[in-house]
Amino acid sequence: MHKRLRLALTLMTLVGAAPLLSACHTTAGFGQDMSQGGHALTNSANANAPSNPSP
Repeated sequence: MHKRLRLALTLMTLVGAAPLLSACHTTAGFGQDMSQGGHALTNSANANAPSNPSP
């Protein structure tokens, strides 16, 4: 019984780790996309900011 539990936990760990390991190549692309989104948001905020901010 102990051997089956150990096997089941090992298989669940491997199945759970597979998506994480396959995403390693896309993490850099995701970071670039997030950075570009941040730049776009900053540019939009700067373009729509009032020209004379009140104190």
